Amino acid sequence: MEYGSIEREIHVDAAPEVVFEVVSSPEHISEWWTDDAEFEATPGAVGELVWGDRAQVAPITVVNAEPPRLFSFRWCYPEGKVDDSHSLLITFELIPSGTGTRIRLTETGFREMGWEAAKLEEQYREHIVGWDTFIPRLGEYLARLASTP
Repeated sequence: MEYGSIEREIHVDAAPEVVFEVVSSPEHISEWWTDDAEFEATPGAVGELVWGDRAQVAPITVVNAEPPRLFSFRWCYPEGKVDDSHSLLITFELIPSGTGTRIRLTETGFREMGWEAAKLEEQYREHIVGWDTFIPRLGEYLARLASTP
């Protein structure tokens, strides 16, 4: 296996403007992915993603925020220290498609983390399982939002 990047794509019946808000704002992210989040959707902003009662806290740095088409951030910093040279990059690309949006998620940087082969494989597989869980939840959350008057 190459362990270079993870890519997932789904189509949702929601406008790119709505999807951008859902993937780039803490109040929405905590509905489909994390238990809590705190950050501003501004390039260079530093924040955090939180699971459990702060059992797991992941610092993030917003890289790009171009409403309504692109949102990206870095995370998984070694030892929780914010450092762009060693982190994973998550990009949400939002492409208008009919009356909805095609969401293309890409996570890159696994090989650049400097992990030993076993750790690289473990982390890569954990992230695949994670995205295979959370991308469908993102779609379900957007469907609920779209159906709410």
